[in-house]
Amino acid sequence: MHAEIHFNLALMCGFLLVLARVAGVIALVPIPGLSAGTVTSRIVLALVLTVALSPLWPAPAVDGPVGARTLGRLLGWICAEAGFGLTVGVAVSFLLEGVQMAAQVIGLQAGYSFASTVDPNTQADTTTLQVMSQLFAGSLFFVFGFDRQVIRVLAKSLETVPSGTFAISGSVVEAVSRLGAGIYTTGLQLGIPVLGLMILLDIAFAVLGRLQTQLQILSVSFSVKMLVGIGFLSGLISYFPAVFENAGAFTFAVVLKLLTH
Repeated sequence: MHAEIHFNLALMCGFLLVLARVAGVIALVPIPGLSAGTVTSRIVLALVLTVALSPLWPAPAVDGPVGARTLGRLLGWICAEAGFGLTVGVAVSFLLEGVQMAAQVIGLQAGYSFASTVDPNTQADTTTLQVMSQLFAGSLFFVFGFDRQVIRVLAKSLETVPSGTFAISGSVVEAVSRLGAGIYTTGLQLGIPVLGLMILLDIAFAVLGRLQTQLQILSVSFSVKMLVGIGFLSGLISYFPAVFENAGAFTFAVVLKLLTH
């Protein structure tokens, strides 16, 4: 007796559509340490999340035998799903970029840009303060449960945004642009206190240099700015989680709002 294997084409199409949506999000969501890992780890994570969302897999109507028309329609749906995933990934990635901008502003003015190391995520040469801020922001990303929020967005999107129907509209571009502008808001909220202190120190050293021309202010100011900057930043570090939490709440509120359009 020969066993018969039944191939459920609708189920396979649903799996591929959800996988395209999940892979688009995984590709851009800044999960700490994920980009530094192998490609296999990211593929496995996308497959595991796709299987976990199996109760919500769509069942697209596939009429007739598999042909060029069916494959062309499926390819169009996959492109739309990948576009949705990439849009969500870009919106969430802006969240950590705000902390990176604050570190860039502080490091440039306080002199930390001269100390560089290898970024474990991008393998690029970057400043030490930026690497520390990236690791700190990544820890906050998990502490506040934003990783679960990403999964929640994926699950809800399968209910509110039918597969293959997503299209980039003016409202989507406006919402993502508003989140992109939030990088500067978050960066300035975190970096402006240290930046203001550095400007006051520069003014004080300039006045002192004019009054006491025999002093070598330039050789002393660099070390003083670094010490004062790191001391003041240590006192402000407890302020970072509140700003990051508010920025994350606003980000996911906008992303969830996109699912209703």
